[in-house]
Amino acid sequence: MEKPLALKMAPNSLSEVIGQTHLIGEDKILTNLVKNKKLFSMILYGKPGIGKTSIANAIIKDLGIRHRFLNATINSKKDLDIVIEEAKMYDGIVLIMDEIHRLNKDKQDILLPSLENGLITLIGMTTSNPYHSINPAIRSRCQLFELKELETPDIIKGLKRAIKSSYLPNIDIDDSTINYIAKVAGNDLRFAYNLLEVSYYSTSNFKINLDIVKKINNKPVFFADKDGDAYYDMLSALQKSIRGSDVDASLHYLARLITLGDLDSIFRRLSVIAYEDIGLANPSIGPKVIAAIEAAKLVGLPEARIALGTIVTEMALSPKSNTAHVALDEALNDIENGNVGDIPKHLKNPSTTYKYPHDYKNAFVKQQYLPNKLKNKKYYHPKDLGYESKLKEIYLYLENLKKD
Repeated sequence: MEKPLALKMAPNSLSEVIGQTHLIGEDKILTNLVKNKKLFSMILYGKPGIGKTSIANAIIKDLGIRHRFLNATINSKKDLDIVIEEAKMYDGIVLIMDEIHRLNKDKQDILLPSLENGLITLIGMTTSNPYHSINPAIRSRCQLFELKELETPDIIKGLKRAIKSSYLPNIDIDDSTINYIAKVAGNDLRFAYNLLEVSYYSTSNFKINLDIVKKINNKPVFFADKDGDAYYDMLSALQKSIRGSDVDASLHYLARLITLGDLDSIFRRLSVIAYEDIGLANPSIGPKVIAAIEAAKLVGLPEARIALGTIVTEMALSPKSNTAHVALDEALNDIENGNVGDIPKHLKNPSTTYKYPHDYKNAFVKQQYLPNKLKNKKYYHPKDLGYESKLKEIYLYLENLKKD
């Protein structure tokens, strides 16, 4: 079966790699390693389609060294054993391992001694953040290199290289169509190659225009693997944008999440934001969020976007306060550190010394509620913002009554 265009366009040398100029180029790290014919164990991490496998293979081709390719998910312990035996036979081997973050403990136990003694030089590849997802014992034996997202000019450069190659004979395509393919591909060069190839073979005369490409794919692609960091980065960006009162950014990230169709994650995150970031500055936002969620559930997509867009706009423009949950976190911290003390006797059940506030003016009576050890502790520090400014007036009034 014929290889896809993306594989045919794989670089044969580091000098042919597109992008990653912070690692590749004159006097850059990976280029100098190849130039000095020296290779260390490393982990290449970053989003799909930006060149991890291409760089690993290019290094091997430039150095002309013995290597084997494994996938941490697919290949077994036996496969790893075979590579280690081959390494012993030839006094070393380079192991290129995809999905390195999925390497289970049994395989790690087999690999680690050979990494330690230099018998195996590892080039690991992952879309996950290695600081979170890779075993520290393996991570400590590798240099970590983050690959950056490709920019649109990088994608265009790759597409033009493919168009000039011998793999798409008689292709006819204009710059506006090339630019459109680059745009919908996002930062994924592999996707761009695939879209170009499908478009090429979907014509009778190999003439590609915008209409043809749009019939195949008109939805921008962005990386949002739910098992990877980028998906959670998107949810985090939504929350931080709402917290920062940037309504345009909030709507942008909401749109990206809606495009994925995962409403449940949106519902959960908005519910958190309502209380974590807006809180007492606008306590009505909590019920409003629940109402918007119920409306979105009732109508489903695409109409769900209307309720969600409305509530996210209000959330972004709402005054913000985190005082309540910060106060609770401080109280929890005291408890976790053993800073508690005995409950005052008059608060215990039953008690003959407890003063019932409803029997007093304004339902207030001066008595101690915190344990003696914490009697002067202040967890709550109100903000003079939105609805909470009213709560602050009440809080200060009550504090003054306590002093009197």
